[in-house]
Amino acid sequence: MLVDSHCHLDFPDFQPDFDQVLARAAEAGVGLMLSIGTRLSAFDQVLAVAERYDQVYCTVGIHPHEAGREPGIAAERLLALAAHPKVVGFGETGLDYFYEHSPREQQQASFRAHIEAARLTGLPVVVHTRDADDDTAAILAEEYAKGPFSGLIHCFSSGPQLAQQALAIGFYISLSGIITFNKADALRDTVRALPLDRLLVETDAPYLSPVPKRGKRNEPAFVAHTAAKLAELKGCGAAAIAAATTANFFRLFGKLRPDAASCEAAS
Repeated sequence: MLVDSHCHLDFPDFQPDFDQVLARAAEAGVGLMLSIGTRLSAFDQVLAVAERYDQVYCTVGIHPHEAGREPGIAAERLLALAAHPKVVGFGETGLDYFYEHSPREQQQASFRAHIEAARLTGLPVVVHTRDADDDTAAILAEEYAKGPFSGLIHCFSSGPQLAQQALAIGFYISLSGIITFNKADALRDTVRALPLDRLLVETDAPYLSPVPKRGKRNEPAFVAHTAAKLAELKGCGAAAIAAATTANFFRLFGKLRPDAASCEAAS
């Protein structure tokens, strides 16, 4: 079984053919999907999808793009929403200095609130970072010094330094279709050196369709192409990648039980 560890199934892109999207995912061997929260104001829609479908779980959080529009988030608010059995983590959160849709100070404050919630609950935090590696690493180190927490860097596209800093505090690295892109040689070199027992795969659907689906709306079924590229980079078979990345997902998202999830995917 493959797990799409990061997608956005509440987005309107999927409304016209949602059931077919899930059917294609099942045909591609994707047994579980994690739909990621990006706004507390839209969390009801995220949760509704997870509640409706056995094979879908979700997170609660505020994307750094939205930190300025939803400021002042407290860990307590996140904790209350995470009590739902379908909520298995926090985020996505983090820093995005490429677009800077929100002030950096508000991004950083929101990031720290999500980390606090992760520390208090033991649930992982899903981290987005773009053009902000130094500040991301600094905040992770500062917060980890206050007490441990778990998480991952999603849609990893940075270099080896951030990867090693994340691994050093027990984080995981989630790989998207970017590893299939023609101009991603440097990223592929970094991925080759990463330990397989810390890697997950994702789509970030509806964005970042992998080769050979470039130009099309991304969807969970396409995570199989990312997994195939990872198998090539690691010099092993597709089954080994599926087994490893799925085991890693359940190890990180410990609120989910693999046996129960497997039964749901097969039903």
